[in-house]
Amino acid sequence: MRILLVEDDRRVAAALSSALTRRGYQVEHAATVAAALSAAPCDLVLLDLTLPDGDGTEVCRELRRRSSQLGIIAVTARGEERDRVLGLRLGADDYVVKPFSMVELQARIEAVLRRAAHTVPERHLIEAGPVRIDVGGRTVSVDGRDVSLTRKEFDILLSLARQPGVAVPRERILLDVWGTTWADRHTVEVHVGSLRGKLGDATLVETVRGVGYRLRGA
Repeated sequence: MRILLVEDDRRVAAALSSALTRRGYQVEHAATVAAALSAAPCDLVLLDLTLPDGDGTEVCRELRRRSSQLGIIAVTARGEERDRVLGLRLGADDYVVKPFSMVELQARIEAVLRRAAHTVPERHLIEAGPVRIDVGGRTVSVDGRDVSLTRKEFDILLSLARQPGVAVPRERILLDVWGTTWADRHTVEVHVGSLRGKLGDATLVETVRGVGYRLRGA
C-alpha cells in the first residue's frame, strides 16, 4: 500500500514516515500543496490542513475530484468542530486531531483502506511461493497439497498473502481478522502457531520481531 504523507513539519513527517514504513507501507512525503497535487498515485493520503503555500482543504477537494476511491485522512491540529465538518464535507474519509497515537492512526488507516477495498473486486486466486489461495472458495494448498484451515487461520493467511514478503503488523492482522486492534497479542500468536503447523513448513510464515508476521514470497 502506498501512502502520500502531506506534512510541512519535517520532524513530524520523518517520525510518521519511519513508523509507517515499519508497518509495511510505502511512504511518499510532500510538504506543500503543489507537491501533494503533483505526487504519484497512491492508495491513501494523510493530509495536514495547514501548509505553507495554501490550505490543505484545497488538496482534499482536488484529490477527491480526481478519485472517488482514494482514501483521505485529515491529520491536523485543527480540532474545532467546524474544521472537522468542513474536512469531511470536502471529501476526507476520516479526521484525526494532533496529538494522536500510532495505534489510533493505524486503526483509522486500516478502516479507511478496508472500506475502499470493498469497492474493488477481490482477486480470486493468490499465489505466494508454494502457497495457493482460492479466495472465493476459501481453500488453500501448499505445493499442490490441500490444507484444511479454520476460518481465523484462513483469514490470517489471506491478510499476509495480500502482500507476500511484506511485514504485516499484529494490529493490522487483528483488524483484518477480528475487526479490532484491541485484543490480546497472544490471540494472534496462537493462531499463527496453528497455521504454521497445518501449512507443514514453519518458515512460510516468518516472525518479524517487534512488528508482526510476513508470508515468505516466491
